[in-house]
Amino acid sequence: MSSALTDLFPYPIVQAPMAGGVSVPMLAAAVSEAGGLGFLAAGYKTADGLYQEIKQLRSLTSRPFGVNLFMPQPEYADPATVDVYAHQLAGEAAWYETELGDPESGRDDGYEAKLAVLLDNPVPVVSFHFGVPTRNVLDSLRRAGTFTLVTATSAEEALAVQRAGADAVIAQGVEAGGHQGTHRDVPEHDRAGIGLLSLIAQVRETVSIPIVAAGGIMRGGQIAAVLGAGASAAQLGTAFLATPESGASTVHKQALTNPLFVRTELTRAFSGRPARGLVNRFMREHGPYAPAAYPEIHHLTSPLRKAAAKAGDAQGMALWAGQGHRMARELPAGQLVEVLAAELTEAATALSVRGGSR
Repeated sequence: MSSALTDLFPYPIVQAPMAGGVSVPMLAAAVSEAGGLGFLAAGYKTADGLYQEIKQLRSLTSRPFGVNLFMPQPEYADPATVDVYAHQLAGEAAWYETELGDPESGRDDGYEAKLAVLLDNPVPVVSFHFGVPTRNVLDSLRRAGTFTLVTATSAEEALAVQRAGADAVIAQGVEAGGHQGTHRDVPEHDRAGIGLLSLIAQVRETVSIPIVAAGGIMRGGQIAAVLGAGASAAQLGTAFLATPESGASTVHKQALTNPLFVRTELTRAFSGRPARGLVNRFMREHGPYAPAAYPEIHHLTSPLRKAAAKAGDAQGMALWAGQGHRMARELPAGQLVEVLAAELTEAATALSVRGGSR
């Protein structure tokens, strides 16, 4: 990775930005203080909410950190399919004694206002999900002294990231928890996806900008593997979700290693966009019928997810998690960074010894 980014943090460990209240300032600060790169997630936040979180994070650490933005989505959802899904969810609303959300309540998520915050109060790193920002946006951030990354789930998307002028690309494998950062959402994404190591190889042959690898990484040995495959750093989400500093609910954290939840799947059930989570009742019952309609479905199901979380009902929550979820460790975030770094060093040393013995 170019020195502009590697000089920012000692270890090639990036804490993934997890929207919905997980990536709080305390988590990002702990990761950055330990030598990784902590991230805030601006998705679903107002511009003022983002400003306040950045202010709080800066009071907790003087180390570099990042902020992630969701790209605005085109209006291609069929309202009729959303209405049909809302009718299907009526029983859920009755069960949790709540109303369904307004599908149109959050289409304008304040993207431009959040960009203004980041240009007026520059942060070291900004990443983008669900698409590629314009060259003008990326150039403006660069002039402000900000390093930019954009998520890609294929070599073709990575090429689009490079052509737009981003400083680096986040190669997100299908193993990753939460939303797949595809640039254009089509039905084929429901089950499609490329494994991380294969994706790194394809992206490495397609672009010349640095690669940050994301997808199911839970151990230092895996970090060593993606670095060996051509990545310059690794981004971990689920690994940090279980830490005490994470803003995830206790129910969500415990579900990661709960024997009741043995596998993950990509689903549109909670948001209308493919996202990987622990398979629970809600996903099984509604996933097959959820339309491709983001953010409409996200706002429609929001009250249901909140009510389930309040009731401590894991079967009705969006339990986002990567494929390595059962390897989650309930360590403080700073300690986890140190453990991962030690595992990385051990794995790299072992590989060096093996290579030298041939």
